[in-house]
Amino acid sequence: MTEKGHGAMDVVVFGAGRIGRIHAGNLARQPGVRLKYVVDVNREAAEALAREHGAEAVEADVALADRAVGASVICSSTDTHADLIERSATVGKHVFCEKPADLTVARAQACAQAVERAGVVCMIGFQRRFDPTFAAVKARLDAGEIGTPEMLVVTSRDPGAPPVEYIKRSGGIFKDMLIHDFDIFRWILDDEAETIHATGSCLTDPSIAEAGDVDSTAVTIRTKRGRLCQINTTRRAAYGYDQRFEVLGSAGMLQAGNVRPTEVTAYSAKAVSTDVPEPFFLERYRAAYAHEIAHFFEAVTRGTPVRTTIADGVKALELAEAATRSWREGRALRIGEGA
Repeated sequence: MTEKGHGAMDVVVFGAGRIGRIHAGNLARQPGVRLKYVVDVNREAAEALAREHGAEAVEADVALADRAVGASVICSSTDTHADLIERSATVGKHVFCEKPADLTVARAQACAQAVERAGVVCMIGFQRRFDPTFAAVKARLDAGEIGTPEMLVVTSRDPGAPPVEYIKRSGGIFKDMLIHDFDIFRWILDDEAETIHATGSCLTDPSIAEAGDVDSTAVTIRTKRGRLCQINTTRRAAYGYDQRFEVLGSAGMLQAGNVRPTEVTAYSAKAVSTDVPEPFFLERYRAAYAHEIAHFFEAVTRGTPVRTTIADGVKALELAEAATRSWREGRALRIGEGA
């Protein structure tokens, strides 16, 4: 890689919100990378983030027309993802895009085709694969520590729901929240779903039901090799951001637990206590976000494969769409079953 300054790769970040700020900070620390532009419909937010990293706030057309820009990092609202992927690929820019590529499988597949035609790197932001604890479980599983994996149980609980206005345009809980869990399922078991049965309830906020969504779900998947996966999620966990899973194998079990602010354990005559989990995803996956951006730029500069491809994004979205339909129709579905 080149050092910053002369010969550095120029990058544009689309989106100056929470995740855009995280990625901008991480890419600014990458050797051989320079944040040149920030694009956001909120000009004030774009200018503030640009000032922080010595970049310039511009319109999308300006950034995409700049041939010196080698990569687009897309952290804007979901409804802009597909357009920005396709436009970036068309002008030869490598793409890192937060999940999902789009809210429909057909458009996500079109993005994948555009990327393939352009011959650019495209990575989807499934940061959980880069979490040190989750990655350690995967490595030990692949090394055969617990024999053949047979069952996966995923717990994924947010501390609170986003605003209802966001939920209305999110595509629903299965596409907005569980898409990460569907990616974990495929990654950990190295298998594909054959059937899926999803149920859901609105248990935390009636306004979410009024918006046509649920806030609590239970999903059961049977894989093509007969393995089983259960995923439980909720938009409300009073004790913090609860992200863990366990894999049962023929020779044992591996568990991936939560991350806490400290690892101090207090002992008294009344109780043994530890910190509650980190408060939300920005804290929980701080290291994972840094690792995934480093991985992306390594792939771009060295030509190595990315760990989370746009094909992975399409597969996770297919499961999210099937789960949504299963919940709405109240029955199990075979993956690929016609509407």
